[in-house]
Amino acid sequence: MRSLFVILFLVQAPLLCFAETMEVHFSPNGGCQQVIVDEIDLARVRMDIAMYFLTSRDIVQALVRAKEHQVQVRVVFDKSQRIQSYSKAAYLIKRGFEVKYHTGEGLMHNKFAVIDDHILITGSFNWTPTAERNNEENLLIIKDAPIIAKYRERFEYLWGQAQAGEVKKEDGLRERLCLMFPGLCGD
Repeated sequence: MRSLFVILFLVQAPLLCFAETMEVHFSPNGGCQQVIVDEIDLARVRMDIAMYFLTSRDIVQALVRAKEHQVQVRVVFDKSQRIQSYSKAAYLIKRGFEVKYHTGEGLMHNKFAVIDDHILITGSFNWTPTAERNNEENLLIIKDAPIIAKYRERFEYLWGQAQAGEVKKEDGLRERLCLMFPGLCGD
């Protein structure tokens, strides 16, 4: 019986350790957006975000507060966010944030943030009001150094491959056409 207890303890111990380093949240109406805002408000040095879609005013206001407190914030968006009506990408660029767009094949469908190299926010949750109010989504807050290191590595890869964001004065018609018909523009 004692050996069975030892075996069970050895199997369960790693799970118990990991459980202390992770929070799980769900939407709709599960408070995911507020959890993200709270974690952003704790940032002190650096925040790197790879986000497919960002339209949440509350989250953007938290990012602005972080920047005002001298937190370096870098964001990689999917290329579709250049022209998406409700995207906050242009808003962030106008306020001096470091923003880039993934321009590779397919979508940059990641949804994660690494805060001060010790907090990871990830999951299916897009940072949008719709995700908070209507969608079945999940959000994980992970405080595990090896996992965070993998996400940090992936962010650096995405950042290195992405194109710098800029706000153009033109109406964006050419850019929309180029995204819809890539062969049309030749660039």
